[in-house]
Amino acid sequence: MANTENPVHWIEAKLITNGELAEALAEVLGRFVDNGVVVETETRFNPKTQENEPTGNIVIYGYLPADGLLEEKQQKLEEALWHLGMISPLPPIHYHPIQEENWMAVWKTHYQPIRIGENLLIMPAWMEPAKDETRLVVRINPAMAFGTGTHPTTQLCLRLMEAHFTPGSDVIDVGCGSGILSIAALLMGASHVLAVDIDQDALTSTQENTALNFIEQQQMEVGSGSVEEILTGRFTIKQAPLVLVNILAATIVRLFELGLAELVSPNGTILLSGILENQEVEVLQSAKTAGLKTINRLTDGDWVGLTMKKSAI
Repeated sequence: MANTENPVHWIEAKLITNGELAEALAEVLGRFVDNGVVVETETRFNPKTQENEPTGNIVIYGYLPADGLLEEKQQKLEEALWHLGMISPLPPIHYHPIQEENWMAVWKTHYQPIRIGENLLIMPAWMEPAKDETRLVVRINPAMAFGTGTHPTTQLCLRLMEAHFTPGSDVIDVGCGSGILSIAALLMGASHVLAVDIDQDALTSTQENTALNFIEQQQMEVGSGSVEEILTGRFTIKQAPLVLVNILAATIVRLFELGLAELVSPNGTILLSGILENQEVEVLQSAKTAGLKTINRLTDGDWVGLTMKKSAI
């Protein structure tokens, strides 16, 4: 007998995978679910250390409205996954019903404060930091698959930025996503940040998150575009001492061909993330051809983050 007092209104769709497939699966799932896709590192409680420790897997999930279009959406989602599975074997998708009055609470429980590096704390917009919190608090309203602080590529870039940041300098964020890297740079003392993306939803998310962090509009320049638009003078700056790039490795390689290294001021630094270990060599070759030298490398599971330097000449 159906539960008429507490009807199901949402279906959670979840996949558990490795880092190599995570971004492709998130992109496919994001076409069909409402309220964005969650991508996070799977953890398991270790009774010996009394801490949640990474398992090496990535969990991806989102929510389908349990309405008259549910079966059609599930069918189309599974067809899209089937086509992706022709390229590489995929994990099974799991469905779990969520009650109407509980679904938002369930969604929010997946987002908890994340301590990154020595001085950063990524905080969901609906939570408040402890009164004695000494870290820089970056407030984010999760609305996209990436850029919420839960994904290893974002964490790698933030850790690299913390290690190589110089207060008072300009910053360019190519493929800004939710704006998390740009906001962190401003809270760390950047004088001006140019944040660009080719996705309008990403630009909207960046602007909303900028407001959440009480950042003045003149500090954050948000615009549609990428390397070519910056170099042609569409924005107020064409170069910066620090450039942030947290996108797919194949896109990084393509952007180097379009002049990505020209965005870096002489003697400046570029941080590259979104790179799987088996893609690193190609990225390094492109960066070397563009005149950049590797000065730091961090890893998180299968993911690699790179700090590269441009010569002063």
